[in-house]
Amino acid sequence: MSKHIAIGVDIGGSGIKAAPVDLKTGEFTEERYRIPTPDPSTPDAVARTVAKCIARFSPGRKTAIGVAFPGVVQRGVVKTAANVDDAWIGTNMRELIRDYAGHDVYVMNDADAAGYGEYKHGAAHGRDGVILMTTLGTGIGTAMIVDGQLVPNLEMGHIEIDGQDAEIAAAESARERLGLDWDGWIKNLQRYYSEIEKLLWPDLIIVGGGVSKSHHMFLPHLTLRAPIIPAELLNGAGIVGAAAWAASEHKKAEKARKDDEKKAARKAKHH
Repeated sequence: MSKHIAIGVDIGGSGIKAAPVDLKTGEFTEERYRIPTPDPSTPDAVARTVAKCIARFSPGRKTAIGVAFPGVVQRGVVKTAANVDDAWIGTNMRELIRDYAGHDVYVMNDADAAGYGEYKHGAAHGRDGVILMTTLGTGIGTAMIVDGQLVPNLEMGHIEIDGQDAEIAAAESARERLGLDWDGWIKNLQRYYSEIEKLLWPDLIIVGGGVSKSHHMFLPHLTLRAPIIPAELLNGAGIVGAAAWAASEHKKAEKARKDDEKKAARKAKHH
């Protein structure tokens, strides 16, 4: 596998999807592979399925592999698990998948992966400044990239507005749950995004999630300081972002390893 290709895996509530990604173009180099998420979605069952997805593409030893997960992930350890089994909380996901797959992987939050994908190859490509990605679905996923640096695990769907989680009123699921027409939902979105702007001052806001296909129904009706635009990578954003981020982390790790080797060699020379 060429060094310009990395593998991205996106773990969702209903399916686990993977594909090799061309890091220059952000395009899949083979057809996306999907396996239904195991039920129950315990750590072992999911890690085994992720390993199957990775094996499908026969990666080389140096191929970077990124995995996007629906929860907060800190240094490889899962801290929250919204749409998968609670047994994930406290699990070292990076080690578990490495044991099953026989390859090192880099794991990250799924909204972070989607945001990073849009930054590298989608709606925010080539943009500096503060970029905020929001995904409107069952809840609200958020990711922020500042001058190319990802700020991980930004859970801004859970900010409190009128005494409740913002996503209760502004997620896409709220339209059906609260029986809202477009105008009613737009009012809630306006309230949410105005609050977000007050806190973060983004230069650009990107909106993803299934409803972004109907962006013309609501985005033009929002009045904000920052431009607010639809995501471009659709369902592929998580895979592309996980692959691109893994490649960048892999590069950093390789550089650190080489620097350590040089230091050790210099030290040995002086002794």
